Amino acid sequence: MDLKQVRTRFKSTRGMASKALAITLIAALGTILVQARTPDAAAAGSNAAVMVEVSGLPVQGQEVLGRIRQGGPFRYDKDGSVFGNRERLLPGEKRGYYREYTVPTPGVRHRGARRIVCGGFKPRVPDTCYYTEDHYSSFRLILQ
Repeated sequence: MDLKQVRTRFKSTRGMASKALAITLIAALGTILVQARTPDAAAAGSNAAVMVEVSGLPVQGQEVLGRIRQGGPFRYDKDGSVFGNRERLLPGEKRGYYREYTVPTPGVRHRGARRIVCGGFKPRVPDTCYYTEDHYSSFRLILQ
């Protein structure tokens, strides 16, 4: 193998190493971003951005909160059903602690993405409630 072939092979290997390093860095960054969405950070309310006043909810959300306290009636069959917290964005609790309710979206014929999830074993008197407008990708603690 002459010097020219050695240089070509070295450049090729160096390029693959750079690509491997880039892929590794991207994977690590993705892991960090996923871990940054821990339940404690979202649910603890340590940041004003993860909280919302009742008056800051859409009108439909305020109406749903009122229906929750009255025990219904609810528009959708799934309203009041157990929310499994599979995303683990809310504080860990026993199964059955959280219940979900649909917040209607004007102009949408289906349930849409907006929900209120309340925690507690007395559905009419929840311990805490959270609002999501992106179908469980993020939650904001409802200040009551």
